Amino acid sequence: MKRTARIITVSDRSFLGAREDVSGPLAAQLLREQGLDVAEITVVPDEVDAIRQAITQAALDGDLVVTTGGTGIAPRDVTPEATSPLLDYEIPGIAQAIRDRGESHAPAAQLSRGLVGVMRRGDRRVVVVNAPGSPSGVEDAVAVCGPLLPHIFAQLRGHDH
Repeated sequence: MKRTARIITVSDRSFLGAREDVSGPLAAQLLREQGLDVAEITVVPDEVDAIRQAITQAALDGDLVVTTGGTGIAPRDVTPEATSPLLDYEIPGIAQAIRDRGESHAPAAQLSRGLVGVMRRGDRRVVVVNAPGSPSGVEDAVAVCGPLLPHIFAQLRGHDH
């Protein structure tokens, strides 16, 4: 069964058309290489309600929702605050692994507050990953999550270890 990924870029500047979205298309490319179907990328401003609405919408038919951007400590970085109430539970080890991988080439990666977790949509469970907004942050997130996705999806369907 082919899985579907939905990507949400969180960026005031990209939303306003002042900066090209590079991270969203990169995430799409990397996730396609992992064998997922990827729908059109959604771009939203750094606003809790807009982010939360986009995640909720993406989860209606996505198996994986990846956000890029808004995970740092700047005043407008609110992606974790938007994501947290939507999650049934977090998978903190994966979020930390993404930060640890990034730290090898960008020490500031440890400032990312991105979350990874699972939300329920009816009888479905959807994986949500907050990736940093930089291309290297997206690469780190997919490098960590990609190999785990088949096992995660199987576990969420109730399959044994």
